[in-house]
Amino acid sequence: MTASPHIVAEARAWLGTPYRHQASVKGAGADCLGLLRGIWRALYGDEPTVVPPYTPDWLEVSGQELLLSAARQWLVEKPAALDAPGDVLLFRMRPGCVAKHLGIVGDVGVAPTFIHAYTGHDVVESPFSAPWQRKVIARFQFPAPPAAG
Repeated sequence: MTASPHIVAEARAWLGTPYRHQASVKGAGADCLGLLRGIWRALYGDEPTVVPPYTPDWLEVSGQELLLSAARQWLVEKPAALDAPGDVLLFRMRPGCVAKHLGIVGDVGVAPTFIHAYTGHDVVESPFSAPWQRKVIARFQFPAPPAAG
C-alpha cells in the first residue's frame, strides 16, 4: 500500500514552482523528474541514487530508455487500468522517441488530473485528457513507505 493521499498532497504543494531543468527545490524550481525527486524526499528522506546530469532531449537520438529503466528500478510498475491518485505516469511525447516526461495522478474519475512540470510552465495540475492519456507508456506507484517506529 502506498501513501497516495500524502503523495498527492505533496505534489500539490509544489504547484506554482517554476520550471527549471534539473532542479528539484519546492518553490524555487523543478522539472518533471525534480518534482518526483522532491516527493520521494518528502516520503522517504534521501533519494535512492544520485541523479546524473541529463539533457532536455533525454538521449532521444541514442534511444536509451533511461527514465523508464530508472522508474522500473525504484518504483512499482502496475497495470494501466488500475489508476489511483498518487500514481506516477511515464509519457512518450512522440512515437518512436524515448520516454522523457512524467507526472503524478491527482484525481481519477470523470475529471481526471495529473501534476507535472514542463518547459515554459510552472508545476501545474492539468486535465488528464485523451491526448495526454495516449502518451502514457507505463504507470507506477511509489513503494510502501518504511514502517514508523
